[in-house]
Amino acid sequence: MSRYEDEVEGEGGVGGMSPGGERGYGDASSRGDEGGYGDGGYGGTGQTRTRLPDRPGDVYGGARRGRGGSSRNTVTVVAVVVLLIAAIAFANRGGGGGGGDGSGSASNGSRSGDRAKPAPTTATGKRPVDTKTSGIPTGYAHDQQGAQSAATNYAVAMGGTGMFNADTRHVIVDTVYTEAAAGKLRNAMDDAYSPSFLDRLGLKPDGSPPEGSTFVSRTVPVGSKVKEYDNDSATVAVWYMGLIGMAGPGSTDPVTTSWSTWTFDLRWTDGDWKIVSDSQKDGPTPVPGDDKAAASDEISKAVEEYGGFTYAR
Repeated sequence: MSRYEDEVEGEGGVGGMSPGGERGYGDASSRGDEGGYGDGGYGGTGQTRTRLPDRPGDVYGGARRGRGGSSRNTVTVVAVVVLLIAAIAFANRGGGGGGGDGSGSASNGSRSGDRAKPAPTTATGKRPVDTKTSGIPTGYAHDQQGAQSAATNYAVAMGGTGMFNADTRHVIVDTVYTEAAAGKLRNAMDDAYSPSFLDRLGLKPDGSPPEGSTFVSRTVPVGSKVKEYDNDSATVAVWYMGLIGMAGPGSTDPVTTSWSTWTFDLRWTDGDWKIVSDSQKDGPTPVPGDDKAAASDEISKAVEEYGGFTYAR
């Protein structure tokens, strides 16, 4: 567990609880200090290279920073992850099993249904859903492909900037979770996204960024797979790249990437797939390429101009 995780959980709006063995959104012990592949570098060189722009005074450019220079970026990502872990772990551990609504935590493969057969890794071409609830795609097919599409779109919704505003967050949680799970999560997440936490991210109490800056938080799915499936329940894993950080003048938390796998336990409820519980782990993380980092205004412009997708398996 990183030093910042200790700080957040000790201060935290969720009482400093540790989610325990599965660690919800990822296991810190499974990665190096900087995440990904640790200190090994690539091809035996002991280091990886990142080409930065020459623009002076831009935190995205200038001279290449040493390992210590990324500490605030790591703090931003880890802080968000840790608070979400604690909030979701708190909700999922609630008293006494899944109950009639299935709001208990995952059983890690002990479900009685048959293990799903391997699916093709390429897109299958099924049409995306054409209905939305509060801007979130809903109305999925009652099959494995529908479960994968639901999990992927729910990951996008829960990984966006809307989670940092209380009103929008409540709508997202109520839309993607079962009624029982949403009832447990709502207050826990409100405690996690406290004004003091938002302030540490450079955000206002309502989750908005300072004037002239753009706060970026996006989930970019790479693929999905069904781990377990029966007629009314499914376990789906979504591998994705995350973007998070602040783009704008004077930002000390530039937008960075992370790689994780988000696993959802879904239940067929009221004619749609809904989340019963979910967890995350780090990786798989590719070796970084030799790409030139964009300046902050380029990132801000890209976020404003490039919209997201509705995903379908």
